[in-house]
Amino acid sequence: MTSQKSSSARLQTAPPPTAKEPKRKRGIARVAKLLDAGAAVFAEQGYKAATMTEIAARAGAPIGSLYQFFPNKDVLADALIARYAEHVEAALDRIRAEARELDGTQLGDRLLDVLVTHATERSLALSLLDARWEQPGVRPGILRENLRRRIAEILSIWRPDLAEDQAQAMAVVLFQAMKSLVQLHEEKRYPGKAEAIAQWRGWVQRYLGEI
Repeated sequence: MTSQKSSSARLQTAPPPTAKEPKRKRGIARVAKLLDAGAAVFAEQGYKAATMTEIAARAGAPIGSLYQFFPNKDVLADALIARYAEHVEAALDRIRAEARELDGTQLGDRLLDVLVTHATERSLALSLLDARWEQPGVRPGILRENLRRRIAEILSIWRPDLAEDQAQAMAVVLFQAMKSLVQLHEEKRYPGKAEAIAQWRGWVQRYLGEI
């Protein structure tokens, strides 16, 4: 009886499975292909309908190879969300490295381009978070908080005299503007779309130009 209880306790406290990190170039290329296949199947079928078997087939890989790197569908979804976050954070880090040299117009355009450039990845990441928001460990707000923090850091480098709370408030406004521009780009059959996008960019440029 004691043995059964101990075994049960170990199962309850066991850490959740995580993606296996490839160490060789061949493994890295294989994981990238599996992630691309997962992204395509999730986008077409939705998270709940997609199967690991279909994802492996899309990648042209044995199912065992998929499970080797991603023990289950949740782990694969988390890896795709993490890949999107890495791409956006890398783009913001590049802006951060040049922030001191940018004027308000340049900074506004650079920030607005980030989410637009990664719009497809963003849409998938949000759908995967939304499909699993009730599951333990899924915290949609973490990604948003990390991106706002990076934008605030960029603003503090761009204008060192900004108070910390001012930079944080501006980061919230700018991040909202970045998200709204993606939504404008995604609208279809809207005759005034190009003009609306131009005006939105102009507003952000003026907002930063006043600082």
